[in-house]
Amino acid sequence: MFVNPSNPNSETQLTDVQAIARSGETTFHILSASSESEIDAAFGVLAGQRPDALMIGSDPFLTSRRDQIVAMAARHAIPAIYDWHEYAFAGGLISYGTSLPAAYRQAGAYIGRILKGARPGELPVVQSSTFELIINLKTAKALGLTVPRILRASANELIE
Repeated sequence: MFVNPSNPNSETQLTDVQAIARSGETTFHILSASSESEIDAAFGVLAGQRPDALMIGSDPFLTSRRDQIVAMAARHAIPAIYDWHEYAFAGGLISYGTSLPAAYRQAGAYIGRILKGARPGELPVVQSSTFELIINLKTAKALGLTVPRILRASANELIE
């Protein structure tokens, strides 16, 4: 897993991943980067480890460097999953994450309630419930991967 150590939310992501790792079914290695040069260095480490897959943590800095990250994953032939659909459209293999249009609609509904007189502190906390799965079939082919039919059928969008 790739995270930005400067982001306090990385701790939560790491806690979740470490809980999975403790189950013994998967081995996780954590790589961190908070600059362009650290991204390059981390991929140098990854190339030596030959991982089966890479998960990119949710982080604004990493998202801003998505073209660099996607290019490095392709250069080292590492299948990667990302949190935002922009990664898949930039050439990443798979993205799975919150649907931003759905989140914006939800935020708009909250604003509407506030404008109608609701007190913000009394509104319930709502988590996103709409997620998008986008698969880049061109990238899968370049990596020599076959995407199972069930996964294709589950995808919100296939990039061919």
